[in-house]
Amino acid sequence: MQSIKEIKEILTTCPVEDVDNTCQLFETDERKGVQQAIVFAKKRLSAHLAEQERLELILKYERECYAAGYEFVAGIDEVGRGPLAGPVVAGAVILPRNCKIEGINDSKKLSAKKREELNEIILEQAVSYGIGVVSPERIDETNISLAVFEAMRDAIGQLCPSPDYILADAVTIPQVPIPQKGIIKGDAKSASIGAASIIAKVYRDRLMAEYDKVYPEYGFASNAGYGSAAHMAALRVHGETPIHRKTFLRNFHEEETNREKGVYGEELAVKQMKKMGYKILERNFKRAGGEIDIIAEKDGYTVFVEVKYRKGRTMGEPSEAVTKGKQENIIQTAEKYISEKELDGDFRFDVAEVLEEDNKKYFRYTENAFTK
Repeated sequence: MQSIKEIKEILTTCPVEDVDNTCQLFETDERKGVQQAIVFAKKRLSAHLAEQERLELILKYERECYAAGYEFVAGIDEVGRGPLAGPVVAGAVILPRNCKIEGINDSKKLSAKKREELNEIILEQAVSYGIGVVSPERIDETNISLAVFEAMRDAIGQLCPSPDYILADAVTIPQVPIPQKGIIKGDAKSASIGAASIIAKVYRDRLMAEYDKVYPEYGFASNAGYGSAAHMAALRVHGETPIHRKTFLRNFHEEETNREKGVYGEELAVKQMKKMGYKILERNFKRAGGEIDIIAEKDGYTVFVEVKYRKGRTMGEPSEAVTKGKQENIIQTAEKYISEKELDGDFRFDVAEVLEEDNKKYFRYTENAFTK
């Protein structure tokens, strides 16, 4: 009699197409370990069949192209539209007709290890592939949308044979005299686009890992240039590098400046409110679509406070920024807080204003600034 270990090895390594027949050989073996191995093998077969069904579905667009007489169908996708640093990269892939590579999907849904594995298979099996790279400098010269199209055209230009039809992820690429179709979420719906997204992602991740060796403070190997907390902290300490996108950093610095002003204003408001006898219950209470800066308590009232900071009066008084729409947001957020805490009693909406003018700081507190 074969050992359980030997049977497990047979069921684990047999071709997935032979799983059913192989399982039948051991179904009368009542040993628990054998029965568990059979269950595992059948799950492997079930997963394989489900994947084959999915692969059939994601060949839909390619097969429509073949039926229309197109021979070489290219999938196109880009990676790196949103990072603060590094290039934008586009991948272009022509797969053989009816090519089924298990696991092909939107690259964002795959682990780094799986992407690396699939990248090698795609490059080996592809009829042709291309990688287009557009530098941070070029992104700053034009804009990210134009840079993406430039990278895509570069990737297409590397394909040999040239494609006679293009499937692209969500876009129509300008200045390309080839019939094409943009597919929303195409990297999950088309095998060719999915393949393109994988090779572009692997290429860019490898490139950012090389940049990490040059600029180790920024964590490019792990964040790929995106604005992670560690990356943003490194920017504050070390400043920008030659591979940072200056136009992106401008927005980043503006957001940081506004955030820092907001935090400063809230800190001053809390300090003054404590002097006024308020007990601070919570800060920055959030709900979807809204936030309350400070929630406090005094004289039996639960008080919801909006803090507004301004440097100078060129844009008016700070309180003028508490618009009707902002008030409604605060009220709805307060209702959520009241419901969550199961509060009962008196409530109030106040505004704390922080103004810096002529090198002096002014604080003004308004009770009942607006009502429900």
